Amino acid sequence: MESTTSLAESERRILEVVQQNGRISNVDLAKQVGLSESPCLRRLKQLEDAGIIKSYAALLDAKKLGFDVSAFIQLSMDQRSEKVRSDFMAAVKRESLIVECYAVSGGYDYLLKVIASDLDAFSDFVMNRLLQYPGVKDMSSGFVLKEVKASTALPLDQR
Repeated sequence: MESTTSLAESERRILEVVQQNGRISNVDLAKQVGLSESPCLRRLKQLEDAGIIKSYAALLDAKKLGFDVSAFIQLSMDQRSEKVRSDFMAAVKRESLIVECYAVSGGYDYLLKVIASDLDAFSDFVMNRLLQYPGVKDMSSGFVLKEVKASTALPLDQR
């Protein structure tokens, strides 16, 4: 497997199926992608070993588990030193309410996706934890009103 852009058609089909059902049996996977079981398992293992398949996970329903608030937070940093950046990222990685964090270009330095049980819990998190993180200068938040689309599948047919 040379690179992710030169996938064989059978590898692309394997990836499309396992993105939708990571628990599929090798027998069913082989049937769906049109391979016999041994070559299918070998190609799946190659995709895992190459790091193209990073992991398998169960996707949970946050609302059904009591996380009624989802928000996106844009953060600006007041310092750009490596130490401050490193300390900030370590704090983010320790925080379970931050479910996604990206360093971004534009008017802010970071974009975070945060979940909380309610507005009081969100407010407590922001006021008593997030704003105390190393280097945080300013933040702006927007609440999710309705999830229109949330997908974990990559558009393999679009590359």
